[in-house]
Amino acid sequence: MIDLQIESTRISPYIMLDSTNRKIELKGKSTPENAVQFYYPVINNIKKLFSNVTGTVHVDISLEYFNTSSSKCIFDMLRMLKAMESTDRSIQVNWYYEEDDEDMLETGEDYEDILGMAFKYIELEY
Repeated sequence: MIDLQIESTRISPYIMLDSTNRKIELKGKSTPENAVQFYYPVINNIKKLFSNVTGTVHVDISLEYFNTSSSKCIFDMLRMLKAMESTDRSIQVNWYYEEDDEDMLETGEDYEDILGMAFKYIELEY
């Protein structure tokens, strides 16, 4: 059952939280005027919905573009998920990027290094 679903707009990504299936998805473009106002209710819902989940939580991030303020919020979300890891809950981040988009790949690698999380990189061909 999907706990939260936010449809994408021209400035905000599709977001889906499904605690039953242990899945979080962000997809599209993220350039909201106030990223904190957009993302922090989502982050709070993740904390509430996934705090009692056991097993592997799959986080699929497939963003074609995001601005600096969105980057900070996405980093904060990943940092919070990293803090939720335990002996009975792991986090698997699948970082999707378009072929030839070195910036998006490097951003994922930077997050992975800073957070000490293992990301799986999936190249999308167009």
